[in-house]
Amino acid sequence: MSGLGELTDKVDAFFARVQARHGADMQCGTGCSECCHVRLSITGVEADAIRAEVATWPAARRAALAEVGPADRCAALDPDGRCRVYAARPLVCRSHGAPIRMRDGAREEVRACHLNFKTTAPDPDCILDQTTLSALVLAFDRKAGHDGARLDLAALLAALSAT
Repeated sequence: MSGLGELTDKVDAFFARVQARHGADMQCGTGCSECCHVRLSITGVEADAIRAEVATWPAARRAALAEVGPADRCAALDPDGRCRVYAARPLVCRSHGAPIRMRDGAREEVRACHLNFKTTAPDPDCILDQTTLSALVLAFDRKAGHDGARLDLAALLAALSAT
């Protein structure tokens, strides 16, 4: 067991706390895909979680994963802007929209979705540290027997659509 499930539960609980406390200043919700206009790479342990989820689906649902949208959006988005692998979505997706502390050398800044936190500042305990989260994901990736290499999510979904 990699421990990824426990970490995803903690990140989900963190996000729920941020929404409970700052919900009036967060636009995140079902169908919002503003944070999903990127092509994603994932760790091997996250790919394992997606493979396990997709393995439980009927063939027709798996085949639909081959329908990848425009290059400027996540390959997991369906035409309505909903995540097709939501139950097994990567950690970065679970934290999108919440304030994230990022470091660029010695410089540090807090970023959130451009739709959120327009009228209030997030409480200090509602800011996720990207360096810590990345280190934990890498540790779980290695614990699961992977080497920390990133995998293209679109390529994974295309391969899974053919199974």
